Amino acid sequence: MLVERGLQVMNADVVGDAYSIASNYLRKSGAIADSFATDERLLEIIVNLFQRGEFNKIRLANKAIAQFEAETLIVT
Repeated sequence: MLVERGLQVMNADVVGDAYSIASNYLRKSGAIADSFATDERLLEIIVNLFQRGEFNKIRLANKAIAQFEAETLIVT
């Protein structure tokens, strides 16, 4: 499925799958709350990585997890 976002077209399946993988890991590790709400910061990281050219959902999720955890360490 393709969704238009701004001027770019994105594959929502890749972004959605990457978000599911990353959020599942981060919830289990306790980095984000265990709820059904979407973590906007994590989603923003994934979308930015996708827009920069990362289209593999596993690499996308892993890079998003690393960036999310790095930003969390800086903030706390």
